[in-house]
Amino acid sequence: MRVAIASDHAGFEQKQILVDYLATELGLDVMDMGPDSDDRVDYPDYAVSVAHAVADGTADRGILVCGTGIGMALAADKVAGIRASSITTPEFADLFRRHNDGNVLCLSGRFVEPAVNKEIIRVFLETPFEGGRHADRVAKVMALD
Repeated sequence: MRVAIASDHAGFEQKQILVDYLATELGLDVMDMGPDSDDRVDYPDYAVSVAHAVADGTADRGILVCGTGIGMALAADKVAGIRASSITTPEFADLFRRHNDGNVLCLSGRFVEPAVNKEIIRVFLETPFEGGRHADRVAKVMALD
């Protein structure tokens, strides 16, 4: 699985930890789409890069980290084909995948500890979409693009 990841300055420290986790512990192909430092940046610039990588198939899934995950989710969801959400618990990650076929995970670098974000990522990457009645709902959402 190929995962695209990026952050803003508020999520930079955790992004570095999570890139290592994805590559070393999970053995995934990781596309680190920046930034390269914790200097102030505008989160939409990084959210759109990851969202386009997922939408065009360059990456299978995307992960974005900012202060809360909320801004990144708002920006990523503007790209057609993206289903992004700010997720703060492994249980929400499970439902996001099973019920919404989420493809871009947005994490809080300020309010959620790295160990919890690692578990959220693991669940996000391992949980399949249930389809069934959820597929019709997801199709209706995607028709809004």
